[in-house]
Order: sequence, then structure tokens, then C-alpha cells
Amino acid sequence: MSTSHAKAAARFLENMPRAQWHDQALWFVRQKRDNMSKQVPEWEDLRQMGHDIKRYNVTHLADLLEQFEENAKRNGVVVHWAADAHEHNRIIHGLLSKHGVKKLVKSKSMLSEECDLNDYLHERGIEVVETDLGERILQLMDAKPSHIVMPAIHIKRQEVGTLFEQKMGTEPGNSDPTYLTHAARHSLREEFIHADAAMTGGNFAIAQTGEVVVCTNEGNADMGMSCQKLNICAFGIEKVIQSLDQLAVFTRLLARSATGQPCTTYTSSFRKPQQGGELHFVIVDNGRSDILGNPEHDKMLNCIRCGACINTCPVYRRSGGYSYSYFIPGPIGVNLGMLKDPRKYSGNVSACSLCLSCSNVCPVKIDLGEQIYRWRQNLSSLGVANKEKKAMSSGMKFLMQRPSLFNTALRLAPVANNLPRFMLYNSLNAWGKHRELPKFASQSFNDWWIKNQKK
Repeated sequence: MSTSHAKAAARFLENMPRAQWHDQALWFVRQKRDNMSKQVPEWEDLRQMGHDIKRYNVTHLADLLEQFEENAKRNGVVVHWAADAHEHNRIIHGLLSKHGVKKLVKSKSMLSEECDLNDYLHERGIEVVETDLGERILQLMDAKPSHIVMPAIHIKRQEVGTLFEQKMGTEPGNSDPTYLTHAARHSLREEFIHADAAMTGGNFAIAQTGEVVVCTNEGNADMGMSCQKLNICAFGIEKVIQSLDQLAVFTRLLARSATGQPCTTYTSSFRKPQQGGELHFVIVDNGRSDILGNPEHDKMLNCIRCGACINTCPVYRRSGGYSYSYFIPGPIGVNLGMLKDPRKYSGNVSACSLCLSCSNVCPVKIDLGEQIYRWRQNLSSLGVANKEKKAMSSGMKFLMQRPSLFNTALRLAPVANNLPRFMLYNSLNAWGKHRELPKFASQSFNDWWIKNQKK
């Protein structure tokens, strides 16, 4: 059953000060992205290059993945293939069980969220410690990420201060960001040192060299992979690219689009196991091959998970990540959710104003807004179209197909300006719940045009 985005968004909007703060925080990141991109004269050329590279790589995935596997094995890495989320979880659990792992430190990985890995491991007696600061905050709150790059963007520092006071014994009432960061660092350092294994995701997998590249701002992936002898990198098949030259293009695009930085603080490469240790790569399909076979939506495999589309989206900024029923929010999440299960996640398709800002900022030129529009056209065939909207559309169609009736309605429209407020602002007027209706002009454009054409 589809969950309505509008109903979930209404709950977020009950706290209007938080909603306004959330909107401003994300817009600030969007502005940083704009400022940074304008400092690169060839920015649009880079976007086109990123798009073209991805399109080539996606259509040559089989060859690139085989090349990647061959070179990774040559480097001493053990390569695993997972057809779906269950197999991904089973492989990782098998590796951890084989080595008697009781505690796993993990850097941010949306793939592990996609596969519900943490719950799977917890149920089998393995503790998972999130080491990204935002993810750690959410883990201590028993909450899910609301953003793919800034997972705790919806949490204020005062709330973090209270949380750390309860969980880490920090100073009461101290919500200074630097103080809280140092407290988290001190706590996580113990976890890094005493964990039995480490895991990270992967931003890019280089076929030419058989290495995985991870981009972070906190160095937590490096800490985990350095302190432990058993290391695992898990990533989707679409993350493979051909060469280090291609990597140079994407590293110029990624951080500028995501957080408005020239590059991430750490761009780390994992190519070989530590001396006396093991390095495992888990390459996951989980529906990506199905996307590849969908000519209307296969561009979704271009995505480099920068989150630029989320930061710019006026609907996400004003409704929050938890208003989406799919685990990834925003324009990218709307499309991926529909590709995963269109009936289950169709409620998110309404979360789009079709402003196309997402398409305009995407560093690899995915036509995100246009794809959402295509999904909307298919809702009726899926049996999930909104009945009220269908009725309204039928009424508009009836009116607009009859010019004389349409023009008469235009001439009579100004009457609404003088109607009692209760007749205009009621449960039938969703627009008027949060805004004033525009005033109808005394003269329609049609009448003005006819009148002035005669002069």
C-alpha cells in the first residue's frame, strides 16, 4: 500500500520553526554548490563529461565489472557477488561469523541502509557501530537517515547535546559543536580500537586498477580500515568506472555538488589487504540490472549520490526526509523508489513541483524531474492514481475542450473575489490551507488581446 507523502509532510510542518530552519539550512548548502561551481569555468563541460562517461560505463557494465574483478583478485582482494539484499547480508554475516566478529565498525553506506544490514547483523548477535558522526547520532537516537549525504541535517545541536549527555555523560547543557565533536571522537576512538572488523561503502570502483575509492570528510572510513585486519567494501554494480582519469572528473563534480567543497577532506583508495589481513569487496545488484533494462529510467544508474537534487528540492526542504516512504528522499529517492516498487512507493510521486531544479543541478545530468513526470503519467495504469485529482483533471478537460464555456468561466471568475471566505477556504481547497488565493483580474488576457488587436 502506498503511503501519502502529503500526510507525512503535514506532520513535519506542525513544527513550523523547525521546518523553516530545515529549509534555510538546505538552501545554504545549495548556495555553496552554486558558488563553487561558478569558480570552475568548465563546469558545464564537466557535467556533460560526467554524463557521457556514466552512459558509456553503464552500457559496458559487464566488461568493466569483469575487468575490475580480475584486477582486484590480482591485488589479493576476495571478490563476492550478491544478487540481492539478502545475499549481500548473508555474505557479510558469513565473513564476520567465520572470523568470530562480535563488533563491526562501519562508515556511512546507503547500500547497507538499502539492504537493512544493521538489523540483520544485530539479530544475529553482532554489534554494528556507525562511525560517521551524523549516522552515529542517529544510531544513538534509534533513527534513520533523513538525507544521503548529511544524514542528521534535521537534528539541531541542542538535541545532540542532550543526547550525548544521556549516552556519553557530556557536560549538561553544553551544545557547542566543537565540544560535541570532540566527545564523539573520543567515544568512537575506543570503538575503532576494540572492534573486530571494519566495513565501508564505495563511491567509485576503478576497473583499471581493481581498487575502491571512498570519499569522506571525517576520516572514519580510513580509521576503521586501518585499525582492523578484516576489511569489507560493499557497493552497487553501477559504481564501477573505467579509469583513474574518469575518477578525476567525478571527484571534481562530487564534493562541489554535495556540500560546496572543492573536494572531500579524505579521498581514500582501498586496493590491497593489510599485511596479514583480508580485504573483501561485495558487489551488489539488487535490482540495478532491471533498471539497466528500462530505457525510460536507466539514467538513474548515472547517480553518484551527491545529494544536490535533494538540497535544491523545494518540496524536500519544506517537508523533511521522513515524509518520504522510500529510504532515500528527494527527487532521486522518488525515482529509485518507483523503480523498486511503483505501487508501494507511488505516494512519493506527488512530492514534486516539476520545477526541474533537480535536473538543472545534477552533476551527471540525470533528467530527474522529467522522469518523475513520466511516472505520474503511469499512475492510472498502475491503479494508484489519486481519485480526487483524476476527477479534477476530468473537469478541467471538459471545460477546456469547450471554448465558449471556458471563456464564460473566465469572465465570471472575478465574482470569486467577493465571495465569503468560508466558501473559498475549506477542506476542498488544499491550496488555501497555507496560502492566500490570488485575486482574479477584472479583465481576462483573452478579452484584453481581442480588444487590443482591433486597435
